Amino acid sequence: MEIAIIAHDGKKTKMIAFLEEHQEVLKQKRIKLIGTGTTSTRAREAGFEVEALLSGPYGGDAQIASRVAEGSCAMVLFFRDPHEKHPHEPDISMLLRLCDVHNVPLATNPATAELLIRSI
Repeated sequence: MEIAIIAHDGKKTKMIAFLEEHQEVLKQKRIKLIGTGTTSTRAREAGFEVEALLSGPYGGDAQIASRVAEGSCAMVLFFRDPHEKHPHEPDISMLLRLCDVHNVPLATNPATAELLIRSI
C-alpha cells in the first residue's frame, strides 16, 4: 500500500511525530511512503524509507495527484497549515479534488490521519 506524506513547513514536525508514533503499523502493513521534497528529507532523517518527489511548489503535489489518478497511491496524509498562504495552491486544490474524484482517503490534520491509519 502506497501512502503519500506531505506537510507544510509549519506542520513538518507534527508529521514526523505522527510517523514515529505509528512506525510499527507502517512496518507491519508494509506501507510504501512517498512524499514531497522537504517532508521526505525530514522523514528520512528520522529513519523512515520514503520515495522523495519534488518539493510541493516545484510540482511534488502534482506528482502525488498523478499517482492518485493512476491508482497507485491509496492514501494521502497532507498536514496543511491553514494560517499560511501557499503559492502552489492550484496544485494543492487539484490534489484534493483528485482524492475526491478517485475516492482516495485524505487526511489534512493529525486527528483524521490517526483514524485513517487505524483503519488499515
